[in-house]
Amino acid sequence: MPDRAAGLLTAVDCPPRLAAHLRAVHDVAHRLVDRLERDHPSVALDREAVLFGAATHDIGKVLHPGELTGLGSAHEEAGRGLLLDHGVAPRLARFAATHAAWTDPGVVLEDLLVSLADKVWKGRRVADLEDLVVARLAAATGRAAWEEFAALDDLVTALGEDADARLRFQASFPARP
Repeated sequence: MPDRAAGLLTAVDCPPRLAAHLRAVHDVAHRLVDRLERDHPSVALDREAVLFGAATHDIGKVLHPGELTGLGSAHEEAGRGLLLDHGVAPRLARFAATHAAWTDPGVVLEDLLVSLADKVWKGRRVADLEDLVVARLAAATGRAAWEEFAALDDLVTALGEDADARLRFQASFPARP
């Protein structure tokens, strides 16, 4: 996890289970980015942004604790504001708001990767999201969409194999401090 993200989680008194979730999503994002950089060296990708975004995307749940164990989206915009209030650049704070809004205008590959990591960490597959990632990669590489799909499908499937262990890891921490 990036040092700056870890420091922010401490500064906002992040509950242990939320910190575990953010670490799990960050770890999946790290594996996604590593693979994309290896297989697509010509694709411009802001590695730092993806990893920071994955490590802080749900930080707004500190302000909306009911969303730690229940549904809700108030944490998204609140998280962006919290990060901005702590001096995080808008280009990095945006992930708190965009991680659940992958179809919004202006969403770029980095936003999609944070969203994908936030699904894949627990073994969830979201076809619409994966299709957007495939389309972005195909456009950037000039490869056929089916080739990009096959490679992403293999990667997401492999990442999903560790989902139960990540879920156990997260559940081993208390939801509240």
